[in-house]
Amino acid sequence: MKIELIELVEIRLPLVRPFRTSCASDTERHTFLLRVVTDAAEGWAEFGGDPEPLYSAEFAVGAERVLLDHLVPRVTALHRPSAARIAAALSPVKGHHMAKALLETAILDAECRAHAMPLATYLGAVRDRVPAGVSVGITDTIAELLESVSGYLEQGYVRIKLKIEPGWDVEPVRAVRREFGDELALQVDANTAYSLTDAEHLRGLDEFGLVQIEQPLGEDDLRGHIELAKLLRTPICLDESIRSAREAAAAIALGACRIINIKPSRVGGYLEARRIHDICAAHGIPVWCGGMLETGIGRAQNLALAALPGFVLPSDISASSRYYAEDLTDAFELDNGCLSVPDGPGSGVTVRPAALGRYAVSTRKLYKRGSTR
Repeated sequence: MKIELIELVEIRLPLVRPFRTSCASDTERHTFLLRVVTDAAEGWAEFGGDPEPLYSAEFAVGAERVLLDHLVPRVTALHRPSAARIAAALSPVKGHHMAKALLETAILDAECRAHAMPLATYLGAVRDRVPAGVSVGITDTIAELLESVSGYLEQGYVRIKLKIEPGWDVEPVRAVRREFGDELALQVDANTAYSLTDAEHLRGLDEFGLVQIEQPLGEDDLRGHIELAKLLRTPICLDESIRSAREAAAAIALGACRIINIKPSRVGGYLEARRIHDICAAHGIPVWCGGMLETGIGRAQNLALAALPGFVLPSDISASSRYYAEDLTDAFELDNGCLSVPDGPGSGVTVRPAALGRYAVSTRKLYKRGSTR
């Protein structure tokens, strides 16, 4: 396989409603896509970060710079680029997991398409449908929160995740549990908003029978999570703290978590995500696939991952209409609480040119074979 062209497409898609977490409040998905054209097929990928470094240290402008100056030149210098060779070629560049994931994923998509192989098959999927959970952002009032949750349950979502932060935690959870009953699969996500000094307060969540509390402390506070895990009955799930299979193995061995959320963009791509899955499966640690407000491009690829056997909890892979009035691909729709895993070549979806034209802000070439910068 030879790489002919690499393009970066900046997009801005309005969200159907604002999405607020302890980190930020979003009204649109402002990110970029990567299109890789080879002599056999083309592949697409979606950047998992944001314009500003609020959720992650990585952000769009920085990712574009490292792609242009460091990552793309290393990959295009390979005689026969393949997804399996990307991580080794990029390893001298420290960090930048999301940028690396973007490049590896687009090449993996092209490679699978060239061989008429679904990405799900390549990764080792064992199911063709994935249970869908939904993430509910912080709202202005509890009444508004209850209305949102009710709407999602009516649509058929099988698990509700509430975003929390100091001042918006125990009472909203209590209200949701009281309104919708003990049978509701309910969990919370703090996005690193607390510290170990909040342990006694967080213990107040134990009474609600939550599936998990996701990333309560800072991403670099592994020791804090170890201590907090000893104090809570609610299982701790790590998200931002897990950036590699090695870190996952360490967190499990030290007792810092009982569940892991795997976000492919955060860990450097789908191949590292599969390695994390394998380590967790070997230790009996359940995993699920987190979301980053993906369009249909990233949504399709996440579904392929979430169809692996160790993904036993509903994932944050919602229907297209959860976030967008119009998606960049054919819309994903909920069916009895599940989403279907695409079975076409590569990610199994096609970017709709008309939709892309409506939401693309700019297109920039990062590489064209035979040309010089």
